[in-house]
Amino acid sequence: MANFTELNQMVESGKSKIVKEIVSKMIEEGVPAKEILEEGLLPGMNAIGEKFKNNEVYVPEVLIAARAMNTGVTLLKPLLQDGEVQAPGTCVIGTVKGDLHDIGKNLVKMMIEGKGITVVDLGVDVSAEQFIAAAKENNADIICCSALLTTTMDEMERVVSLAKEEGIRDQVCIMVGGAPISSDFCKQIEADIYTSDAASAADAALEYLKAKA
Repeated sequence: MANFTELNQMVESGKSKIVKEIVSKMIEEGVPAKEILEEGLLPGMNAIGEKFKNNEVYVPEVLIAARAMNTGVTLLKPLLQDGEVQAPGTCVIGTVKGDLHDIGKNLVKMMIEGKGITVVDLGVDVSAEQFIAAAKENNADIICCSALLTTTMDEMERVVSLAKEEGIRDQVCIMVGGAPISSDFCKQIEADIYTSDAASAADAALEYLKAKA
């Protein structure tokens, strides 16, 4: 009998080895891969996301929980048939040009993946042109821009402007975040969403995709 509650708890606790054992056993027992993902792995990651948002856990706990979830996902991938699990949407993420900081960006990526959303990670030092090209190539619903340096914030405005120039502005939601970013700045550059932490960013991304659907 599939014990999803135990699997949720093991993901949340970051117990990669036990997650691997439970998922392997569930696969042997014939539990559908889609069910294991949606009822076993993702809820555990969502729970750690809520705790992180409420300052009950910190970055290291999130990292080990994400690693545990990915251990399970890796086992499921070969079994998930095309179209069986419909991702709510696709998000292109990166740290803007001139900025090499990636801890915040990586956290947001993990949290968004924890919602079942497909994430295309462009890394750091990403130009506006690269963001827009990747959004078009991957038919992305969301562009997520991160910055830690005040000197690189203007690149976010370039992303918004270029999205308009390339005719995709009405097709993509542009999210911005990072230590120097504020909701006022988000409005000023005509981006769509600003959140102050990674878990809230993931919530906002999923809400946007649900509303769009």
